[in-house]
This record gives sequence, C-alpha cells and structure tokens, in this order.
Amino acid sequence: MTGPTLTSAAIEEHAHPITGEHGDYGALLDLVGDRRFVLIGEASHGTHDFYTERARITRRLIDECGFTAVAVEADWPDAYRVNRYVMGLSDDEDANAALSDFRRFPAWMWRNRDVLAFVEWLRARNDAHAHPATKARFYGLDLYSLRASIEAVVDYLDRVDPDEAKRARQRYSCFDHVGGEGQAYGYALAYSGTIPCENEVVAQLIELRRRADAYLRRDGWITDDEFFFAEQNARLVRDAEEYYQQMYRAEVSSWNLRDRHMAGTLDALIEHLDRQNPRTKVVVWEHNSHVGDARATDMGARGELNVGQLARQRYGNESVLVGFTTFDGTVTAATDWGDPAERKRVRAALADSHEAFLHENRATRFWLDTAQPAVHDALSVPRLERAIGVIYRPQTERGSHYFPARLGEQFDAVIHLDHTRAVEPLERTSLWDEGEPPETFPSGI
Repeated sequence: MTGPTLTSAAIEEHAHPITGEHGDYGALLDLVGDRRFVLIGEASHGTHDFYTERARITRRLIDECGFTAVAVEADWPDAYRVNRYVMGLSDDEDANAALSDFRRFPAWMWRNRDVLAFVEWLRARNDAHAHPATKARFYGLDLYSLRASIEAVVDYLDRVDPDEAKRARQRYSCFDHVGGEGQAYGYALAYSGTIPCENEVVAQLIELRRRADAYLRRDGWITDDEFFFAEQNARLVRDAEEYYQQMYRAEVSSWNLRDRHMAGTLDALIEHLDRQNPRTKVVVWEHNSHVGDARATDMGARGELNVGQLARQRYGNESVLVGFTTFDGTVTAATDWGDPAERKRVRAALADSHEAFLHENRATRFWLDTAQPAVHDALSVPRLERAIGVIYRPQTERGSHYFPARLGEQFDAVIHLDHTRAVEPLERTSLWDEGEPPETFPSGI
C-alpha cells in the first residue's frame, strides 16, 4: 500500500461528519475546552458555507463555553456600530441598519445574509441576558478606516472635552489634503513629496491617554467602553498612518504592520474586557491567511507573520486555530479591486493541493483534529492551499490563489466542505444576479 493511500485512509478514519445537526461540533468544543481564543478562518471572503458553519460554531461557543466577544476582520468603527446594536445601546432598528456603515469595498464581506442572521441572533441572545458581562459583543480588528476613525476620535472629544476636540482637529488636519483617505495618503507620500503625519497621530494618541483619568471619572462600564472605543480609534489612526506609509514601499512590511495591529487590537480587547469580567473568551473571524500559523506556509519563508502565529506565540495552548477548505462551487468576489460583486464559479481544486487530497474522502462535509498523529502526518505533507480573498481570477488561479502550506501545522482543526456556494450580498448587483458562470477554464492552469 502506498503512502498516499495510507494517508487517505487516515483522513477517512478520523473525519468527523458535518450533517447540520446540533451535535456536529461536540468534539470540536471538547477540543476547545476552557481555552480563551478560537480563531476561525475562511478560504474565501465570499462563501456562504464558511459564514454559516463559522456562525454555528460561534453560537455554541457563546452558549456553551462562555465566550463573550466576536472579533472580526473588519474596521473598528464600522463593527462598533454593530456592537452597540447587539448590546442594545443604539437607535438602529434592526441588524440591517446596524451594518450600514460597511459601505467601503468589499461591502458584501459583512453586508450579507449570513452576517445579518448572526447579528440578529446575537441581539436576541443578549436581550435575554440582563447583566452586561454576560452579553456577547462584536468588534473589528482591522485598520483601513483612517477617515472614519479620525471622525470617531473627534466626535468623542466633542462630547467630553470640546477644547481638546479643537486641538485634535488641528492635528488631524494634516490629512486634509487627501480627504483622510489612506491609499491617497500613501500615494502622496511616495510620489508627491508630502510631509508625513506621523508626529501628529502619535501626539494625539499620547494626549488622549494622558487625559484618560479625567474622562473616566464618571462611573460605569458604558463610560469605560466609550473611552476604549475612542482610544482604539486613535491607535488605529497611528497604525494606519504607518501602514499607508509602507504600502507603496515594502509589501512584507505593510502586511506585518496590519497583522500586528490586528493582534494588538485583540490584546487590548482582552485587557479591556478582563477589567469588567476576568478571563474573557474571544472568537476571531478572519481569512485563513490571517488565522493559520504563517510559519507553516511560504508566508513565513518570506518574512511574513500573521494573527494566528502571534496568538500561538503569545497565548500558547490558550488558542485554537480552525481553517476551512473547499474543492469547488461558487463564490462572491470581484475581478479587480473596487469592481462590483460577482457570483463566480470556483474551479475544481488543483490535483497537487490539500483541497484535492481532502476531496478524495468519501464524506463531503467533515472536520479533522490535526492533533491526531495520523491526521497531522497526512496534512503536514507540503501541498498547495487555495486562498480567495475579495478578488478571484480563475484565469491565473495557480499563480494568484495558491501557496505552499503544511495544513496540519497551520491549523489545530480543518473543516472541509467539498462543494460550496456564494454568499448573498444584501445589495445584489446585476453581475451577481446573472448566476453561476459555466466552467470554461482548463484544469491545468
């Protein structure tokens, strides 16, 4: 019997079937145990099945394991509006309204039917819990919201310290020539000789923190939350300024800045929530490329790191990394950055990929515990792994969407959904509604 046959048999022996019933993930919750961090990925930013299964797992983690925060790959101020809604603190009448700050491309990543259903569930669940410490919250970890975060800092200071708000406006006016848009700022630095705003954004963060005691003299967790919201926005502006400085200079550096920011936001979130309720537990939703340990991929060989690696290094056995794979189906994605959302057909996985290897299993929807020696050995063989973000280009799929990885070392658990379908945007485009295009590309690309 050959090696590949042995490893295929090991996968089949250890696969946990996913049937859609409540008990699907019982063994996964046993694997989580009392650990504080569960990072759940996705192999694309536009697959309904990933969103659905991730939400199913998260609901059980909240209801059965005491998790009280969901932190996602989304901008901090946009997600915080959702947080206010699920905590019962906003004027938004429903989840659709609470998600309406997600206007920037790719809006469908969070403005879709699956996120809408989860946010409504979260609100209903929280309404049934009287004490704030038992409610589950919703946060963003990303740093693209330069202008929105500037506005959030100034709005907060307008309420608590109008004189300091005037000084904040003066400091942030450094970005006025680009309208507070991050990419325009980075381009101006690289090609127009613009003077960086680094000193101003650092000064604003320092000053906000210096005045924290005065702003927090009013008692109550809401006051503490509102200051934390403003402080994280000021920190985001500082990190975004550095990120956009590097955008046109060093790809690895900008990637690392972004993932360090997201990991740092997670650290700050834990510190903040632990003051209100010790030993906070957080579920993280991000792409596989952020959640899976970069050291098990060619990212690490290029000097890149990610949130999953940093979580393992900082929190050790307190973290669980979960990844998704699929063999084929459809996906919501754009052809180029800023283009309309399309419903695209996902080609069958390449023969030398982890996805194709898992496709050989007779079960079509299952998950694997990579701590099982046979599973670990089978999935730690270097193969290609597919990653679809908000852009999908099947014509150049091998070069655009595959990278070498050791799946068994990258994740603690792998969920394979053999055939998947596109997530449905809340704002469907004519291109999306045209339906699933036929498979027209040769399998060897």
